[in-house]
Amino acid sequence: MFGPEGPRLRELAVQALSSVERGYDLLAPKFDHTPFRTPDPVLESVARALAPLGPFTDGLDLCCGTGAGTRMLTGLCQGSVTGVDFSAGMLDVARRRVTAPAGGPGLAWVRGDARALPFTAAFDLVVSFGAFGHFLPRELPGLFGQVHSVLRPGGRFAFPVLAPPRPWHPASWMLLGFDAVMRVRNALWRPPFVMYYRTFRLGDVCRELTRAGFTVELRALPGFGAPAQVGPPAPLRVGSARPPPAGTIKT
Repeated sequence: MFGPEGPRLRELAVQALSSVERGYDLLAPKFDHTPFRTPDPVLESVARALAPLGPFTDGLDLCCGTGAGTRMLTGLCQGSVTGVDFSAGMLDVARRRVTAPAGGPGLAWVRGDARALPFTAAFDLVVSFGAFGHFLPRELPGLFGQVHSVLRPGGRFAFPVLAPPRPWHPASWMLLGFDAVMRVRNALWRPPFVMYYRTFRLGDVCRELTRAGFTVELRALPGFGAPAQVGPPAPLRVGSARPPPAGTIKT
């Protein structure tokens, strides 16, 4: 399935009946050969959108997986780049596949939960790719609060979010069907595997980002034309010499 190097149907079934953490540990060796990995054109487009907003010193790839977004950050950040994920298997693959360019930023990998990050005001830029379906809507305030807490004043939180398909489009029904299957699975089987495509809604996300202290801005990603959401936090000190940052990214 997904080509000769991708996981087979049985492997995906075993993953789906595991916890999220265990499931990604199992999928990690073949993850980059699935459609779940963020495509390189999206990563490159986000990098082009963020480059004029720099320079950035220290960057964090939140829920980094096998490190595709982390590699992108090594071209944007001058000091250090950190990838954080709660799957040891995904981090093992990332360590083997991602290296910083010669003369580039330092590179670190941290196993941790995005809802309880082990950092404080340590980054100028936080990015995340394809991970938000693993968080229930009620978890967004805590998640965004954690991101805000690890950003320095004026930092940015950038994440691409694809526009949902029209209700009459077959892709819309496919996503609805996937979410329905996952809800049934989680009602009948433990541990739960949280992965939903239709719960991360733009209006709700913008509202929760604002409540967490971010200034939210939508941008079009180069080469895609879909809206991108950019939202950095407002300055943490009144009267800061730096004006309120323009925003974060979301496709």
